[in-house]
Amino acid sequence: MNNKIILLVDDNPDDVALTLRAFKQNNIANEVIVANDGMEALDYLCGRGKYKDRVVNNLPVVILLDLKLPKMGGLEVLREIRGNELTKLLPVIILTSSKQQEDVITGYKLGANSYVRKPVDYKEFVEAIKLLGLYWLLWNEPPPLEK
Repeated sequence: MNNKIILLVDDNPDDVALTLRAFKQNNIANEVIVANDGMEALDYLCGRGKYKDRVVNNLPVVILLDLKLPKMGGLEVLREIRGNELTKLLPVIILTSSKQQEDVITGYKLGANSYVRKPVDYKEFVEAIKLLGLYWLLWNEPPPLEK
């Protein structure tokens, strides 16, 4: 993976802006692709629709996935990611405001690598993004691309 892309899947423009601002504050300069719904996320990953000209083997280093999404919910997106040979090993962090225990359990059962509740406080949110960035972008060893 020559370009450490982050795929941010979130339909709330305020949350997207907040996340991008937190990346900037923490000097996380990776390219961030924003998908506003579950179908757009899968189109990006699979090189379909408006992403049909994308090089599909240049996958994101991490996916930040909200659960409450239009068109296709986050848990269904996760199920599709894990069922696809190309994307099944990608690190997926559920980043959501959901406090439902069932969402946590189902997320892990479907193969989420982590489940993070979005802190309400801005400073806590910035710190959470910093820690996520350090771990998933610097310390974590991603799986090699299968040839």
